[in-house]
Amino acid sequence: MKKNRFIPVLAALVMIMTLGPISNTVYAQLEEPEVVGTPDPKTPLSEGYTTGIGFDIMLNNFGFGVGGHFSRVLGDYTEFSFQAGITGIRDVSEQTFQSFFTGSRIVPNKYKRGFGFPFLFGLEQRLFARKIQDNFRFFVGAAAGPAMAFVYPYLNDSNENGFRDIRINPNTGFIVGAERVNDFFTGWGDGESKWGYAGELKVGADIGRSFGTRTTIEFGYFFYYFKDGLQIMEPYRPYGYDEDGFPIAVNEQGEPRSHFDAQKYFGTPQIKFTFGGMW
Repeated sequence: MKKNRFIPVLAALVMIMTLGPISNTVYAQLEEPEVVGTPDPKTPLSEGYTTGIGFDIMLNNFGFGVGGHFSRVLGDYTEFSFQAGITGIRDVSEQTFQSFFTGSRIVPNKYKRGFGFPFLFGLEQRLFARKIQDNFRFFVGAAAGPAMAFVYPYLNDSNENGFRDIRINPNTGFIVGAERVNDFFTGWGDGESKWGYAGELKVGADIGRSFGTRTTIEFGYFFYYFKDGLQIMEPYRPYGYDEDGFPIAVNEQGEPRSHFDAQKYFGTPQIKFTFGGMW
């Protein structure tokens, strides 16, 4: 008889121990805290800035360039920009050699030096504003506009035959004379300007939490285009050398021997650093 009384009591204890944790779990699920949303990203407009200026440093296959830009905020994540600068212009065929003995540098077949002055109008669009912290404001951009090139003689082509005259000693085979290569500051008076176009595509980021002072790094592709081309390399080359070692500039019909064509398109990868501020 005692055994029969013990079984209902044991069953009741098992039921209480089983249902207790289940009820606590259900209660805990119903009482989960509310999801806290992320704060809105900071923007120039939210911080009270609408206008910016900056100083640009460019590094590309043309060499070293500098410039400046002006920007205007169009929306929370969109900016308009105007930028101008100066860069070198190089033909894709250029190769620079340096003398082991004198340290002087020379570019074989180079005919003219060139500088470019781009004037670019562009747009920048910030991306992933809600996913990336405000101290690394990632953006993409594009710009295009007119460009001016200034080219001037690399060598003193005294007879204007389109290549560097050299004389070869017929007995030894060594060069005994050549037209002089101008230094960087020589020949500016014989230079000329030509107009074309320039443009760039880029990705970059504004680094730092402050919008008042801006440090920007950009990676992109930059290009020039000139409809008539720029004659950076020698347009002609000699047919050979006569018995006295002098170059033969024209054939029997009086025609020169063509060499490098004028180049129309100049493109290069580019890294740009910008230091500036907004107000």
